[in-house]
Amino acid sequence: MRVAVVGATGVLGRAAVTSLVAAGHDVVGRARTPERARLLHDLGARASCTGLDDPDGLVSMFAGADAVCNVATHSPVGRPALRPRAWRTQDRLRTDGVRLVLEAALAAGVRRVVHGSVSYLYADRGDEWVTEASPLDITPATEPASVAEAAVQDYTCGSRAGVVLRLGTVLGDDPATRSLLRAAFRGHAVGLGSPSGWAHVLHTDDVGPAVLAALAVPSGTYNVGAAPVRRCDLVAGFATAAGRPVGSVGFVGPLTTRLGGARLEPLTRSLRVSSELLSSVAGWTPTRPEFDSSWVAGALVRQAVR
Repeated sequence: MRVAVVGATGVLGRAAVTSLVAAGHDVVGRARTPERARLLHDLGARASCTGLDDPDGLVSMFAGADAVCNVATHSPVGRPALRPRAWRTQDRLRTDGVRLVLEAALAAGVRRVVHGSVSYLYADRGDEWVTEASPLDITPATEPASVAEAAVQDYTCGSRAGVVLRLGTVLGDDPATRSLLRAAFRGHAVGLGSPSGWAHVLHTDDVGPAVLAALAVPSGTYNVGAAPVRRCDLVAGFATAAGRPVGSVGFVGPLTTRLGGARLEPLTRSLRVSSELLSSVAGWTPTRPEFDSSWVAGALVRQAVR
């Protein structure tokens, strides 16, 4: 297949491009700079130096594509995420950005769109299992992601497929993980929500194979992640990876949580998410099926503490 990837040079995009190229697909990725274009060439893909604000350029990039994968993100990391308007770019990518991608895909005659979304759209369910049929909790913070999903659903019809991947919190080789490791190394709190609550997580190694699987599944929404992990065990894993005693790295207190307001609240939800649907339909299974400290150890620790 010929596959166009939007967000191709980000964490999710690089993972997607790597898996798509390895599977033999002809991949073109959007690159905003010559440096990023060279990165795509090194990964075995072609580069299109167009912007989301260039409709004609997007249509040209998508021309002849069998599928468009949109995994563009711009999530703030660490304390800057608490600043006013810190999430403005991310919100625009999920609203105006998704709209522009879908309009260009429609104009180019693309028959399949795969969109990377987030699982923290689900309502807090405590210890109950969360499936694709579970209720959502839409707030000002989660509304942009919900708007994006609705746009993909509107794109879907008898002749066009729309696939939404609700990804767990991505951990591994990414800026957010490195930021958490730096905090854990210094003994700062990194946990959110209740220690007994559940977190839905996904290793960076498993992002690309999930996008690859989405090229062959029926239209719909699919959860993507490893086995749910208790939040206390997640924090313990970061402490171990940072070389600190378990228990010396704790949870963010109520004051900081209140300062984070609506933006932090979705990240505190207890989400015991099942990814069984994607496994049963596409045969996808995570290569990192259960979280442990090895997810964030090794070279990432050395980089985090420098």
